Amino acid sequence: MSAIRSKNTKPELLVRKFLFSRGFRYRLNHPRLPGHPDLVLRKYRTVIFVNGCFWHGHEGCRYYVLPKSNVNFWQAKVECNRARDAEERYKLTSMGWHCITVWECQLKPKVRQQTLESLAHTLYHIFLQNHARPYPTEEQQLQKVAEEEQHYGAKDSDN
Repeated sequence: MSAIRSKNTKPELLVRKFLFSRGFRYRLNHPRLPGHPDLVLRKYRTVIFVNGCFWHGHEGCRYYVLPKSNVNFWQAKVECNRARDAEERYKLTSMGWHCITVWECQLKPKVRQQTLESLAHTLYHIFLQNHARPYPTEEQQLQKVAEEEQHYGAKDSDN
């Protein structure tokens, strides 16, 4: 297990190259955030986890199959990983971060482009949602006009 990498994995590199080519800038494995997310996009207030289907127990995935030997150990390990992932996501969302999980099976060649395009679409949507300025209501507009008239009317009467 010491040969298993946790950083710079092939699925992670695919996501990083795609995002960078689309103009998204990010930080890697931010040490101050819970769970050390794989990618941190501060401008979008979003973190991205690129998870392996086996190690993080992707339910319903054909790549998540427990080994035939030492089943109890592997089952406990995967359950512990799932619980830790859920706790980290909870902490991050309570801090105001958006959490996106990209699974290894979603980056297989047949569905890779669709997954990456939907990731970019989601990030654009988050950006617009966070930076949208709500239009003032008609009542608020009338109140602002009245305040300006009162303010400028007071200046004119002083002269």
